[in-house]
Amino acid sequence: MLHLYIIRHGETEWNTEKRMQGRLDSDLTEKGKNDALLLGERLKDTVFERIISSPSQRTLDTAKHICGKRDIPIETDERLMEIALGAWQGKTEEEIKELFPLQYDLYWNRPSRYENPEGERFIDVMDRAAGFLEELIDKTPSGNVLVVTHGVVLKTLYLLCRNAPIDQLWDPPFIHGTSLTIVKHYKGKKELVLEGCMAHCW
Repeated sequence: MLHLYIIRHGETEWNTEKRMQGRLDSDLTEKGKNDALLLGERLKDTVFERIISSPSQRTLDTAKHICGKRDIPIETDERLMEIALGAWQGKTEEEIKELFPLQYDLYWNRPSRYENPEGERFIDVMDRAAGFLEELIDKTPSGNVLVVTHGVVLKTLYLLCRNAPIDQLWDPPFIHGTSLTIVKHYKGKKELVLEGCMAHCW
């Protein structure tokens, strides 16, 4: 039996400004760092076979805070990177809404129809997340694995676990920074055991 402990990176400076990050990066806030440390304390007795992070600095920093003094390398996998958003990256949501009104509407309200000529579609993110999951299950079929990634990647993983369509991407729960999702894989089936839990912060 394999348990995946899947975490979104901690709050960043751009999160507080409602600025789209995508493949760009911004530093964790003090809250983001502290929340990651609190999650690390929550998981201090959990033994991990592997720790895998998106190569983005915000996810790597979050992984290091959670990892604490564990003597285990933090691996990186580009398939865990956030959705590429092209010209949206670095802009606030208000700026994007003004400059790209149709795309913005599709992004939030009709995800299956969203396209970004300089970035990715949601199905592209889901395809690479599915490839990551398949390979991980094959290489590490049992134990606990910590995965630190991004909001959209996490949302596509929910769809994969539920065999749900892209248009359900933004269904609850909301994925807060450092929220914990646990997926169990057993006998070929994926089950969401915990969804977007923030008990370490509240």
